[in-house]
Amino acid sequence: MMLQQTYIDRLITTALEEDIHYIDVTTDNLLDDQHTSEAYYLAKDSGVLCGIEIAKRVFELVGGNFSMDIRIHDGEKVQKGDIIATMTGSTKTLLKGERTALNILQHMSGIATATSRCVELVAGTNAQITDTRKTLPGLRPLQKYAVTVGGGKNHRYNLSDGAMLKDNHIDAYGGITPAVAALRKKIGHMVKIEVEVRTLAELEEALSAGADIIMLDNMSCEEMTQAVARTAGAVPLEASGNVTEQTIRAIAETGVDIISLGALTHSVKCFDISMRIQEKK
Repeated sequence: MMLQQTYIDRLITTALEEDIHYIDVTTDNLLDDQHTSEAYYLAKDSGVLCGIEIAKRVFELVGGNFSMDIRIHDGEKVQKGDIIATMTGSTKTLLKGERTALNILQHMSGIATATSRCVELVAGTNAQITDTRKTLPGLRPLQKYAVTVGGGKNHRYNLSDGAMLKDNHIDAYGGITPAVAALRKKIGHMVKIEVEVRTLAELEEALSAGADIIMLDNMSCEEMTQAVARTAGAVPLEASGNVTEQTIRAIAETGVDIISLGALTHSVKCFDISMRIQEKK
C-alpha cells in the first residue's frame, strides 16, 4: 500500500504551520543558520515501526540541509533501546521538525503495534483483522496505512466504497428486506451491500434479502457460533462491537471471517520514541 506524496506533504505542511506559525521563537533566536548537529531516534518500547519515511519528509519540508540514515523500516519489529534512525544536518531543521515528526511516527507506530498484537492473537483461525471509519479527521489515510503495516486489512475508506446498512439506516427505512431491495434497484453491479444484524432472526432476514456481507453487532460468542453454522460460508461474517485483546481470540474461534476494531485508530496508545540531539563538543 502506497500513500500519495501530495497528501503526505499537505498533511505535514498543515501540521508545521499549526506548530510554528510565523517563527520558532526559541530556535530562531538561539541558533544561526550554519549550526549543525547529529541526532537519533531511540525506541523506548517494543513493537512495529510505522511512519519513518513520513517523519523524514517532515524535516525535508521544514528547511532541508538534512540527512537521515534509517536503520529500521516500516513493518519491521523494533525493540526497546533500538536506534531507529540517525540524523545529521541543520540544528534548526532538527529542532523545528522534532515534535511534528514524532507525533506522526509515534501515532502510526502505535496503530501498527496494536494491529500486530491483534493479528497474533487470532493466528491459526479464519479471522482477519480490519479497521473501521472511526479515524481522526484528516488522518484516515495515515491511520489505515498503519493498520496494513501491522498486518491488518482496511474496511471501507469512506462512504463511497460500498453500501452498509447499519442499525439506524434499517430503523429509518423500515426493515432489512425493504432496505436491501431499495439499494439493489439503484446501485451498480460493482457495489456490495453489507447488513448489520443484532439478532439471529435479523441474520436470517439478511440472508434471505441477499446481503453480500453480514456484520454481527455486539453478539455473544455463542450467538456468533450459531451464526457461522447457519450461514455455512454463504456470505462473509464480520464481528464488531466490544472487541478487546481479552475477547478477540474467543471471537475468532467462533469461525467469523472478519473482526473489525475501531480502537485500532480512535483510541490507540502512541508508541514511545524519543529524538535525542548529540551534545555539542
